[in-house]
Amino acid sequence: MPDINWQIACRSKDLGRRPLAVQVSSRSLVLYRPAPGQVAALEDRCAHRNAPLSLGRVCEGHLQCAYHGWSYDSGGSVVSVPALANCPEAAADVRISHFKAVDQDGFVWVAAPGVRGAPPEFPYLHARGWTSFIMQTRFTGTVEACLENFLDCPHATFVHKYWFRSPTRQPVKAVVRTLADGAVAEFFEEPRKQSLVWWLLAPSRGKMRHTDRFIAPALSRVDYEFPSGLHYIISSFCTERTPTLTEVFTVMTFKWGWLGPLVRLYFEPLSRRIIKQDVRMLAHQQANIERFGAARFVSSRADLLGRYIVAWRQALRNGTATPEPGHEQQVDIQL
Repeated sequence: MPDINWQIACRSKDLGRRPLAVQVSSRSLVLYRPAPGQVAALEDRCAHRNAPLSLGRVCEGHLQCAYHGWSYDSGGSVVSVPALANCPEAAADVRISHFKAVDQDGFVWVAAPGVRGAPPEFPYLHARGWTSFIMQTRFTGTVEACLENFLDCPHATFVHKYWFRSPTRQPVKAVVRTLADGAVAEFFEEPRKQSLVWWLLAPSRGKMRHTDRFIAPALSRVDYEFPSGLHYIISSFCTERTPTLTEVFTVMTFKWGWLGPLVRLYFEPLSRRIIKQDVRMLAHQQANIERFGAARFVSSRADLLGRYIVAWRQALRNGTATPEPGHEQQVDIQL
């Protein structure tokens, strides 16, 4: 990605009075709160002797280094050198890199100063009649691997067999559309047999509308809707810590009305168990890629969104044209 696009650095609740060190896109950053409800992000390095600023403290809204007490404002400028009566001109001109930082939806988002727009929003989070919970999961693997995994139906019949899906050998029609911000796949006549999730959490009758959507550069959204008004949305934002270590922040939002908090009692532990299965599989995948020296993938038509994920992220990384919206194709798969 060009420099740092909007990425989730941490949960809002994890950033208190003390500075917090985080890794985003292989960059070492320090987060702090200049005042209650505010957030700032700097590189985690004092310009003076390169001590980690995350070891310091917040003093009168500024971040003070623990080594010699040099203090910085939220723009990365030196505002105080305690060993000198007045901040000399040489120190006053010293700056370290700063980043945009926003506290939104219970997350601290960071981005490079030149990134435009606001961070993406999670649908129906805290909306009336909807219930939500958040999972934070660390994956050994790339952002691309995580995104494709979350938007890949065929793997679920094996990795999550009897938990989320089971192989029924039933033909399913999928329609894939390219969008201005990514791509979406919609599924028709999808089987829900021999699955603990659907046995517990969905009506046995009535058509289900299921869409898998990739929103560039790092967000997946899965929707399951039923005629009764029952609706599940699984949104997963992937933050790159290092090229092969991805922090995934998943917001599970569902519309069950007043029954929502009761449904959460078994839906949340079930979801955590299922995502751990993905964690194990992607760790095995990444270990094998490293063992053989490179990723050598062979794709099929059943890999509906994988090529769009790769194409979008490569285009954004290289500053080239992104996939053109408005294209549509039907793919027949078997689940």
